Amino acid sequence: MSLNRRERITKRVVDSATPAAAKYVVWDKDLAGFGLRIMPSGRKTYFITYRAGGGGRSAPQREYKIGRHGEITADQARAEASKLLGSVRLGGDPAGDRSDARSEMSVADLCDLYLKEGAATKKASTLLNDRQRIERHVKPLLGRKRISAVTSADIERFQQDVANGRTAVKRDGGDRKRTDPVARGGKGVASRTLGQLGAVFAFAVKRGLCPSNPVRGVKRFQDGQSQRYLSAKEMGDLGKALMDVPANTKGKNIIRLLVLTGARKGEIEKLRWSEVDFGRSCLFLGDSKTGAKVVQVGAAALECLKSIGRADGSPFVFPSEGDPAKPYVGTPAVWRRIRTEAGLHDVRLHDLRHSYASTAAAGGMPLQLIGKLLGHRNVKTTAQYAHLADDPVKQAADRTASATEAALKGQSGEVVSLRKA
Repeated sequence: MSLNRRERITKRVVDSATPAAAKYVVWDKDLAGFGLRIMPSGRKTYFITYRAGGGGRSAPQREYKIGRHGEITADQARAEASKLLGSVRLGGDPAGDRSDARSEMSVADLCDLYLKEGAATKKASTLLNDRQRIERHVKPLLGRKRISAVTSADIERFQQDVANGRTAVKRDGGDRKRTDPVARGGKGVASRTLGQLGAVFAFAVKRGLCPSNPVRGVKRFQDGQSQRYLSAKEMGDLGKALMDVPANTKGKNIIRLLVLTGARKGEIEKLRWSEVDFGRSCLFLGDSKTGAKVVQVGAAALECLKSIGRADGSPFVFPSEGDPAKPYVGTPAVWRRIRTEAGLHDVRLHDLRHSYASTAAAGGMPLQLIGKLLGHRNVKTTAQYAHLADDPVKQAADRTASATEAALKGQSGEVVSLRKA
């Protein structure tokens, strides 16, 4: 004899529905398709059944679990059932939607796909940083979420968690660099990781995996990396230290070339003689952060290169002390001695590149030309030096102040029109 029956599903009815030897269903008499299943174990589950697609009896019958009694009440289950069945009448398919959601890619899966297919053109060192940020910060905090479920609020919370050090780890015996994104949290790391996550979701949008990028519009923290430029006096102090301090000659020459070319440390340390063209005053770099590029160099840099003797059997301008087949990598140690002598304790090697660009900008060189000197692909990267250029407003202020000062001293002062000048 079947125990299945129809009556209005209320708390009293649910409580009175006792387990039997076989499972049975109490169907709601007022809301067609809404039911309560009672298992022999005593478990009671609210659910709905419906035909998807509005195709009548020919459409497939689906079942959708609303929840267990105890986790939700009879009234809550009825309200949810009414909403779901209403969506079915409008062509919805709750069970199908849930199945799609379960099969949808997670953030962790998306990151793996991005590293495999969306970052193929990146250099190995850049890709390593991307992978470290993803493994240390993105996956632990957002990895399990389905990509369509990630909201701007989730992204804001993610950035704050990384900034607060929730995913930071201690350095293990000094093996990990201080700049390693795995090693620490902080606002700078949070900002750069958010930029990385934005690229991942942009890849997902391009592939049609999600409709929009939840990172877009989220304000990033100010990156902690400062822009440090050497003044004329500091440059003089550096030059004196390079002459006076007894240190590895290769390291000192690399530092000189960094100052004279604005190149990156790795570009000069790994420089090959085959990449140096004295006739055209160029360095033809086959591998740099932005790929192959040409660096135009001045006479002073060329003289520095000419003064360096070629090592037998080595393709590198600066070969390793122990293995001529490898490049020299001891520049940071030499730099620490040089900058200490020069009193430039807060200056990094990369700041020599900034100083080269700032000298060009302060001299009135157009930003587009500075970008070509530095090998920038994106004009936005060069724009950070715009404030160093000779600003007409600053010129006007200087001229007006000079004229005013002259008047205060009883002298004649003239404010000359910039256009006329």
